[in-house]
Amino acid sequence: MPPTTTERYAVVSCHVERPLDDRVWAVFAELQERRPGGFAIAALLRPPDPAAGEDDDERWLARARAAHDRATLGHHTHFTSPTHARPTGGETGERVRREGAWLRERGVAPTAFCGGGWYTDLSVARACAELGYADCTPRARRPRYLPDGAAWAKLGFPGRIELGDGVVLPAVPTTHGIGDLARGIARAGLPPRVHAYFHDSDLVNPGRRRLILTTLTVLGRLRPPIALDTLADLVRNRGPSVTWNTVAQGEAAQGAT
Repeated sequence: MPPTTTERYAVVSCHVERPLDDRVWAVFAELQERRPGGFAIAALLRPPDPAAGEDDDERWLARARAAHDRATLGHHTHFTSPTHARPTGGETGERVRREGAWLRERGVAPTAFCGGGWYTDLSVARACAELGYADCTPRARRPRYLPDGAAWAKLGFPGRIELGDGVVLPAVPTTHGIGDLARGIARAGLPPRVHAYFHDSDLVNPGRRRLILTTLTVLGRLRPPIALDTLADLVRNRGPSVTWNTVAQGEAAQGAT
């Protein structure tokens, strides 16, 4: 791969968890249009949850299509409810498949994925591979708030995760939240590869929104911006390979191949 994609790059994504909230959506859409730092900000959208009363499918779909027109569109799963990201039961991989099928039946085709609360397991990873996603759930470092033994995936570079039986999942790991990114910039401690993320709800807080705008503007001067889809395509074609049991951590390692 070219140096700008494997040795030095920056990509930015947003976990869009409140796409039906008019106020939140308006500030997110404006930020996507603005492209601070030159970043085409990927929108990783949580599908509507009918069990939680989210039944305005047409408004959700219109917003998903608008986000797709501006940048990479991704799928973000909350496994329990809109306000509870990690699973408390049920078939996790089946939920991802079901949501992915719902999206495709309505003409929406995400190309990326991130599990809520950084949750993943082998069934989720296989579902993502079947749906043709690039997975952003792996983290370069363990999220500090996860309890001991919690399921997550560790990966420090973009690569192809071998899931067994010839199934391969391209992955573009997430490296920084906005606070960590700002601290890394201030300390001149950024790694060559950066995948920064934030939440759509962050944008309705004026102070948080200013931090996001300022930090992304500076990041665009320090690392070459690249779109998530562009990087994912390079990973699919030429990324280094790793096995699931080298990236799966905690409970996610159970049943690793």
